[in-house]
Amino acid sequence: MIVPIGPIHPGLKEPLRLKLHTKGEKVLSAEIDYGYVHRGIERIMEGKTWQKCIYLSERVCGICSYIHSQTFAETIERISDARVPPRAQFLRVITNELDRIQSHLLANSTFFKAMEHETLFMYMLSLREHAMDAIELLTGNRINMGWNVVGGVRMDGKTVHFDQILEKLKNIEEDFDRYVEIYEQGPLTGLRSKDVGKMSREEALKGRAVGPIGRASGLKHDLREEHPTYRDNFEFKPIWRKEGDNFARTMNRFDEIPQSIDLIRQAIDNIPDGDIRKQVEIGSAYGEWRNEAPRGEVTYMAETNGNLIKHISIRTPSIMNIDSCAKYMLKDVATISDAVATYATADPCIACAERVAIVDVDKGKFSKDIFNLK
Repeated sequence: MIVPIGPIHPGLKEPLRLKLHTKGEKVLSAEIDYGYVHRGIERIMEGKTWQKCIYLSERVCGICSYIHSQTFAETIERISDARVPPRAQFLRVITNELDRIQSHLLANSTFFKAMEHETLFMYMLSLREHAMDAIELLTGNRINMGWNVVGGVRMDGKTVHFDQILEKLKNIEEDFDRYVEIYEQGPLTGLRSKDVGKMSREEALKGRAVGPIGRASGLKHDLREEHPTYRDNFEFKPIWRKEGDNFARTMNRFDEIPQSIDLIRQAIDNIPDGDIRKQVEIGSAYGEWRNEAPRGEVTYMAETNGNLIKHISIRTPSIMNIDSCAKYMLKDVATISDAVATYATADPCIACAERVAIVDVDKGKFSKDIFNLK
């Protein structure tokens, strides 16, 4: 029989319908139905100035909103052949890693809630508040920060802000190891996490899984290795695991949090003096840029006409990870409740997946040559 989960369901953060093909309690396969919160942000951006579009880009996702505005800005900077001042680059790293911390903690909290471990669910949200406070100290906001502009960042960070951010990171570290130990050694971990929702490395490649989802299945890929700011200024190596189950995905996010804290400390200790923004003359050209969002690779492809955005296409990590979850992670899961928990470990963001306009490429709305479509 088919068991529908959603579009409105206590185990789902956002509307989506999960169709489970079952035999008794066992899940044989799964399908995903999208379309419940479609917004068409790409189409809305067309013909607007970059100032309006960067505002819209930050609203593609309500959880990892920051990386969208940075990727949009860096796409326009690439088109304009503009180099951002070094201080602004370091400030972007600090904000990006703070946002990664809060996103990973929220993702794990959602899994613990789906696994019916409400104590860890609340512990994760409590830790996340320290990261959110640190973001607010630096940018003035918690979610939609309005921090990035083409050519740099909007405001500077002062020593007093950096000192307070470091205190917030210490608050996270005080309880972090204990909470991870509770999960690793808890009875629910063996019953409902290890060897549940397995996805092999080959399946992750077929599904094009990205971010912690792909790295938990053995894909050693993190775009921060390739980003010029990280590559030239920071010590960094991707964190990965090979088990490919719910436990590996959760632990991969846990393991990346101390790494993000270390990157923030490196940035604060070595942040250069100087300007935080430069004026950029935007030309008429095509450009693209990729960044490592908390969920994985996010790509912006844009064509500009001076200060106006002529065409834009956004590829977010959620669409690949949700499809990988449906095709591989949910296959042969023992129970329906474990299927809901497995879906949560994919850290799905429906807002990201539903951001696009429905466009017929063959009618010439987007140029096949520009976007390298086959």
